[in-house]
Amino acid sequence: MASLSGEDASQHSEGLSLSDLESLHSLRSRSASVSSTGSSGRLQLRQRVAHLMACVEDVSSDDEIHEEVSRTLDEAFLICGKKLKDKWHEFRLHLVTWNVGTASPPPDVTSLLQLNSQGPTTDMYVIGLQEVNSKITNFLSDLAFDDPWSIFFMTVLSPLGYIKLSSVRMQGLLLLIFVKHIHLPFLRDIHTQFTRTGLYGYWGNKGGVSIRMSLYGHTVCFMNCHLPAHMENTEQRLDDFEKILEMQFEGENIPSTLEHDVLFWFGDLNFRIADYGIHFVRESINNKRYSLLWEKDQLNMAKKTEAFLKEFIEGPLQFNPTYKFDLYSDVYDTSEKKRKPAWTDRILWRVKHLCQNASKEGEFSEEEQTIFVTLNNYVSHMSYGISDHKPVTGTFGLELKPLVSVPLVVLNPEGEWSAEHDVIIRYSTVPEFPSSAWDWIGLFKRADGLHLSLQVTFRHTNDYVTYAWVEDDEISSDKDSKQVYMSAAEIPTMGGEFLLCYYSNNLQSIVGISEPFRIQPSKTSAEKDLAQGENSWMQQPDNLESRDESEDRKGI
Repeated sequence: MASLSGEDASQHSEGLSLSDLESLHSLRSRSASVSSTGSSGRLQLRQRVAHLMACVEDVSSDDEIHEEVSRTLDEAFLICGKKLKDKWHEFRLHLVTWNVGTASPPPDVTSLLQLNSQGPTTDMYVIGLQEVNSKITNFLSDLAFDDPWSIFFMTVLSPLGYIKLSSVRMQGLLLLIFVKHIHLPFLRDIHTQFTRTGLYGYWGNKGGVSIRMSLYGHTVCFMNCHLPAHMENTEQRLDDFEKILEMQFEGENIPSTLEHDVLFWFGDLNFRIADYGIHFVRESINNKRYSLLWEKDQLNMAKKTEAFLKEFIEGPLQFNPTYKFDLYSDVYDTSEKKRKPAWTDRILWRVKHLCQNASKEGEFSEEEQTIFVTLNNYVSHMSYGISDHKPVTGTFGLELKPLVSVPLVVLNPEGEWSAEHDVIIRYSTVPEFPSSAWDWIGLFKRADGLHLSLQVTFRHTNDYVTYAWVEDDEISSDKDSKQVYMSAAEIPTMGGEFLLCYYSNNLQSIVGISEPFRIQPSKTSAEKDLAQGENSWMQQPDNLESRDESEDRKGI
């Protein structure tokens, strides 16, 4: 992006007066003529905006000029906003990283997840944990059932309309993604990966876990890492991260981590504050003079010298270092070791088109930029004391131009549904849809009386009532649609509100969701219905063993 140099800006800003602002009133008419000249016009417009910013800096104390400029900019934003409204979408993302030190979940995570925020609703939660309890008894239990942290976050977020999209675990490393159900058909090609770096790659106490996906056609990857500890192991941390970048999704028919449009890198990265003594560090923290410590932060120093790190962006560290604290306090380590405070817990991101722009300056077209990342908030949460680390969160806005806006599958129930007869599902797909014999359609419960924004209560893809294989249970097909049946014996006798979801084995995701619909209660006795319903719903969340064979086939 073109901009004026500091010397040019200072020359142009001299002598600015109210008369100079007369030209701003014709901003709209000039913008219209400029836009007709194509890319050269946009370059001129960017130069004028840069010039304006320099002028505003010079006269920021003049209230009259400030008000005039603000009014004119409001008009400009209104013009641009009308053009972009139908083409762009802001996807709101809240990312958490927390070394939980083998602890159990806390009683409340309202502030951690910003559940009381007055701002726009979060579209996706990405939660990266390190040092989840991985003792052999706990780990084996968690392999058979969801671990306590996953259950905890599902319990919190499911009633708010969030579905667990995906998860991956490697010993103490856990990565969870929850999303509003409305986005499910547009989140595709979901894959997980893990890379061990502990004990020369044979042990998973250190390393990285990742979840990647296509989000409205844009490739996005989330990478949760736990790197080696201790002040002297900076080079080992850098080597391990470089190894993780190289090995994630290696040999698979999907982009490498650095080829994704956006890559988020976070976790207990274990970088320390070098050179300064503990007393200077603590004094700087007490006086909130964090900037004194930034230049000796090992990650900041590495970003200046390591080519593979230079493209990663991080928000300002305007919060207390997050390690090491006495448990259940905001007091730094008082043990005999007296660890020096450090910003070990970090969130960074990398945008591919920005890297391309930097390497091909002058050749990059503005039209090619279809996704932008904005950091809205980067903070630690001092109130949580279950670990010697404080959690860190980053709230992001992903401004994106959707590259896909039509579901791959459209499906709906046919006729009236009840447990007294077999029922029919009709669905159609886009021509290029990669269907598979392993695809299935699930019936999911919706709580009666919920607001439309909270219209689902299933916690994850496995949380279905019943399902049908799209090929095995097909009963008719034509060029426009296909029909699949579900047996009456599998339909809930108590009735209620439900949804149908089409799961694609090739894309590892739900690619179509029906509108909510009602299943009529059967005419059998209410007492029998109640007994059957209670037994079914009590067994479903925990008793998944009976589904093992089907789950293996479905690949979920």
